[in-house]
Amino acid sequence: MQNLSPSSVWFTLFESVYTSGSVTPSGLRNRLCTTLRQAINSGALTPGQRLPSSRTLAADLQLSRITVEAAYAQIEAEGYLQRHTGKGTFVSLSLLPPAAPRKKLSVKANFSTLSARGRKIVDTGGCHDPGSPTAFAAGSPDLRAFPLKVWKQLTNQQLRIQGERLLGYGDPQGYLPLREALAGYLQQSRGVFCRAEHIMITTSSQQALQLLAMLLIDPADPVWVEQPGYPGARNAFTSAGANICPIAVDEQGLNPVSGLPVPRFIYLTPSHHYPTGVSLSLSRRLSLLDYAKRHGSWIIEDDYDSELHYDGRPLPAMQGLDKHQQVIYLGTFSKVLFPSLRLAYAVLPESLVGPMVTLRTVNDGHSSQLMQAVTAEFMQSGHFTSHLRFSRQLYHSRRDHLLEQIKQKIGWLTPQVAAGGLQLAAYLPTGQEQHLSALAAQAGVATPRLSPLFLQTKDFSAAQPLDGWLLGFSALASTEITAAVDRLASMKVRSTS
Repeated sequence: MQNLSPSSVWFTLFESVYTSGSVTPSGLRNRLCTTLRQAINSGALTPGQRLPSSRTLAADLQLSRITVEAAYAQIEAEGYLQRHTGKGTFVSLSLLPPAAPRKKLSVKANFSTLSARGRKIVDTGGCHDPGSPTAFAAGSPDLRAFPLKVWKQLTNQQLRIQGERLLGYGDPQGYLPLREALAGYLQQSRGVFCRAEHIMITTSSQQALQLLAMLLIDPADPVWVEQPGYPGARNAFTSAGANICPIAVDEQGLNPVSGLPVPRFIYLTPSHHYPTGVSLSLSRRLSLLDYAKRHGSWIIEDDYDSELHYDGRPLPAMQGLDKHQQVIYLGTFSKVLFPSLRLAYAVLPESLVGPMVTLRTVNDGHSSQLMQAVTAEFMQSGHFTSHLRFSRQLYHSRRDHLLEQIKQKIGWLTPQVAAGGLQLAAYLPTGQEQHLSALAAQAGVATPRLSPLFLQTKDFSAAQPLDGWLLGFSALASTEITAAVDRLASMKVRSTS
């Protein structure tokens, strides 16, 4: 229920009570009743909304409390109000209008009124994340494992220490202590060469991609993307008018062929390719860095979940190998802390820092000051590394459990073992993806499909779509994984004869 600030809705309507000469008490009561009815019937006061106490309203409107009590009692008797001892006075919930049938909104509505860029954005279909972790929705950490008690303590601490300072506008580049903590962490854990002044805090990696596309891409600029690859990146570049060039990924990562147009961007997930999980080999990293230097191309290194590596040690970030500031490094807290934190970061070449910060000022200004301060303290006090260590152990065991369950129970599903991450790719018999995905949905199991991650094209040599699923395991307990695999195992592969 919403609280109503004293007399905020009807003050103007009722001010005539004490500006139009003397009125009898009964006349004042009737005017107040009329004003309340009008406010409720017009929707200015909504069902369930809390009204001020009779004492507060009487003081605000310079009336006697007896007059206000009489008015409240009158319209309560008429069914407009509900009064609860110890709780207050509320607009009656019985006044809720009957729910109108929901109409499915069409993205094509008024399509002709959109700009060319607007049409491109709508045509991508957008980016959609699951609202809550279910088997096997991909990409979410286990929020039950997050140290919420510690987070609450740090939040209260930051409010107590910094108070009003964190409630105001912030630096569009990001909260300095968080950028400093990130710089130290990235240097030590990922071999990223950076200082705090190279880092920009964003609300998400997707926002960073949109800002970079807006800043650096002109219509028809070629952009190399992985095939298959992350659709959010494709959407960002497509909405800026780029010419998307899908490049096949093999067991060593992105494998460019001769004859490709020189790209403005080369978008990569080199540590843990999305969605197959392969790592870009060192020889290919060096080759791509050399190519970017010779042709003046930017490399976007999306290191979206490199913290969650289970087998051996991951290769250091490409950015650390870059001697010519051609690499833009992206990371996020959504996978290692929690998605609604809405904090990510970009490590920018020095020449892009100023332009990106200026662009941020005309976008959304800055990320939450409070959440940045709490995250900085979470890192500086050692909780971040402790949580990462625990998450790695937890998700490693869940990955292994999923692989073992599939091996034991589903002969027609072939998982591709990945060294880390929150999900793994699993391949289906050719031509079975749509059929088996529909059966899985009927069984109550989400099975994100692999084929939409392939971009259809006739212009470039690129991998052809494969039938399969991207199975998220990190947010599921072992018992939940087992139950979901059992439901999948009961499905029948359609005969192809």
